Amino acid sequence: MSHFEVIPAIDLIKGQVVRLRQGSFDQATIYNTNPASVAKEFAKHNIQRIHVVDLDGAKGGRPQNDETIKSIIQAAPGVRIQTGGGVRNLGHVEQRLELGIDRVILGTSALNNPSFVRKAASLFPDRIAVGVDARDGLVAVEGWLETSDVRAVDLVKKFEDAGICAVIYTDISRDGMASGPNIEQTELIAAQIEIPVIASGGVGSLNDILRVVPAVERGVSGIIVGRALYSGALDLKKVLKSVEAAHC
Repeated sequence: MSHFEVIPAIDLIKGQVVRLRQGSFDQATIYNTNPASVAKEFAKHNIQRIHVVDLDGAKGGRPQNDETIKSIIQAAPGVRIQTGGGVRNLGHVEQRLELGIDRVILGTSALNNPSFVRKAASLFPDRIAVGVDARDGLVAVEGWLETSDVRAVDLVKKFEDAGICAVIYTDISRDGMASGPNIEQTELIAAQIEIPVIASGGVGSLNDILRVVPAVERGVSGIIVGRALYSGALDLKKVLKSVEAAHC
C-alpha cells in the first residue's frame, strides 16, 4: 500500500487562522490569532506537510499574508508547506517559492490560464499542484466566489501531461460542514489521471478519514483536515496512529 498523508490545514484571513463554511467569506470563524503557534503544534506530530490557504489572496487575486506564511515555515522546520490563494502569474509563483514554500497550488489559474499552469510546472518541476474546487462537480474560482460551467474531472484531465505534482480536490458544499468528504467524486477524478489526488472538504470524524484511506490504491494520496482539528472533534495524534494502523 502506498503512503497516505493526513495534511492539517491553516486558512488565513488578515494573519489569523480561520475556517469558512461552504467557502463563504461571510461565514468565517476565527480559531487562532497566531498561525505560527498552530503550525508549531502540528509539527510536533509525524506529518509530512501543512496545507496553507491565503484566503485574502484568493479573493484579491494576488498573494497576501506573506509574513504570516513565512512565520509558519519558520515555526515548522522539517515540515513541507504547500500553499495556494491569489497566485496568478510566474512572479507570484516565485514570490511564494522564495518564502520557502515546498509546493505552490494554482486554482483559479488552472481554469482561466492553463498555459500559465503548464509553464509554471515546466519551470518548477515537482513544485506546482493544481487545486480544483467544485460545487456539484463544477469548478469554482476567485476564492470560490464564482462557479463555472466546467466539470472538475474535465479540467483535471487537461493537466495530465503538464508535470504537476498533485491535484487537490475540494468539494465546497462539504467544506467546513463536517458532513464527510466526497469520496466518490475524488475517486472519479483519481481514476482519470496518473497524478496523485488529495481529498479535501467535509472531514468531521476519524471515520471520515478512515473511509478514504483504502482509496490510496486508486490514486488518492491523502486528505486535508481543517475545522475538525480546531473544534476538537479530531485529535491529530490519534488520527495519525489510526491511519498508520489502517495500513497494516
